[in-house]
Amino acid sequence: MLDKDLASLYGVSTGHLNQAVSRNLSRFPEDFMFQLSDQEFKNLMFHFGTSSGGGMRRPKVTANLISQNVTSNWGGTRKKPRAFTEHGILSLSSVLQSQRAIQVNIAIMRAFVQLRQMIAHHKEFAIKLTELEQRIEKHDHEICEIFAYLRKILSTEEKPKRQIGFHP
Repeated sequence: MLDKDLASLYGVSTGHLNQAVSRNLSRFPEDFMFQLSDQEFKNLMFHFGTSSGGGMRRPKVTANLISQNVTSNWGGTRKKPRAFTEHGILSLSSVLQSQRAIQVNIAIMRAFVQLRQMIAHHKEFAIKLTELEQRIEKHDHEICEIFAYLRKILSTEEKPKRQIGFHP
């Protein structure tokens, strides 16, 4: 999850969240939290809008700029956001020590558990579907052989039967 989304859930500014993380970087190794790459950031800016770089007059008021995901009257993200893994979100609860942070972390962890269960269920379903598909393919081959045999029987010309008995 991105820092701005987590900040919104926790009811703090993105700058406050990132400041707390920066003060406790030892709690956030690379597999807990990372910063988006330039390409990922460009894709994100494309989807959510970016700050205007020029051409128009800049606003005089800069007091509404926020630390990490810097936004202004011009809108959009200016700095590459941080992304947190499941473990990083768990670590956030020790950094943001509020009742809301605790409740949000519990809700997020429950969501991760449900997501894992859904994935496991879909894996089981995919395995069963593959097994069924293989069985059907096997039966398809057998059915095709039966039809080929029936066609062979039907395509064989019947020889005229010799009549038995007296022929005038």
